[in-house]
Amino acid sequence: FQNYALYPHKTIYENLAFGLRMRKMDPAQIDMRVQRAAKMLGLDEFLKRKPKQLSGGQMQRVALGRALVREPEVFLLDEPLSNLDAKLRVRMREEIARLHQEVGTSMVYVTHDQVEAMTLANRIVIMRDGHVQQVGAPLEVYDRPVNLFVAGFIGSPEMNLVEGRAFNGVFESGALRVSLPEQYREANEDIVLGIRPEHIALGEGPDALAFEVGVIEQLGAQTLTIGEVSGARLRILTDRVDNWKFGQRIPVRLQAGRLHLFSKSTGQRL
Repeated sequence: FQNYALYPHKTIYENLAFGLRMRKMDPAQIDMRVQRAAKMLGLDEFLKRKPKQLSGGQMQRVALGRALVREPEVFLLDEPLSNLDAKLRVRMREEIARLHQEVGTSMVYVTHDQVEAMTLANRIVIMRDGHVQQVGAPLEVYDRPVNLFVAGFIGSPEMNLVEGRAFNGVFESGALRVSLPEQYREANEDIVLGIRPEHIALGEGPDALAFEVGVIEQLGAQTLTIGEVSGARLRILTDRVDNWKFGQRIPVRLQAGRLHLFSKSTGQRL
């Protein structure tokens, strides 16, 4: 699927029908399956064209259609969107999600893009160097990553990770001090503290920290700001803000219930 593997000299109809003809299937049955798949994928008007006359997204739909007409028990999709531009990838994600809902067939979808995994999957298997790191529903993996690799891989923008030490219920990293939730009061070791950019709240309070504004990235409805708190680099994702300036100090709070602690030595979640 990473490459479309379409026959350039055959029409779209012939590409869709090829596998069925090789099985010596009845021509009427072949035509029924091809027409049904073409309608489902919006390829009706392109059946007499050659692959070179189609766009990248249309060719990807033909590749999907070739699998669809075989009525398999499982679809295997290997990096199917990697050759498409960003806009087409979003559109094809929607197409694949719709197709999955319509046909109800299991799909194994291989991707290096965590956004694709989060938006398409019912269950995610995260692998590293051939070894399974975590298996779970997308939000389960997002909310409770089992180790540093998963924490850094899942999430866009990625999770803030700060090295330091936990002792007597407090995390320290240079001048940064953060009170830890009750379940971590007994921790006494070098750790990595994690918090997602959207879980850093704005506002004063007894646990407020001074965030010094650095780079500001406007995302439309949201603003991603990269800066420092007591020497630790942090990313903060907020509703749209258009009046912050470089070097400005903003009071922020790390939401205690959203903190993630990982052992520095093993990388595993505490």
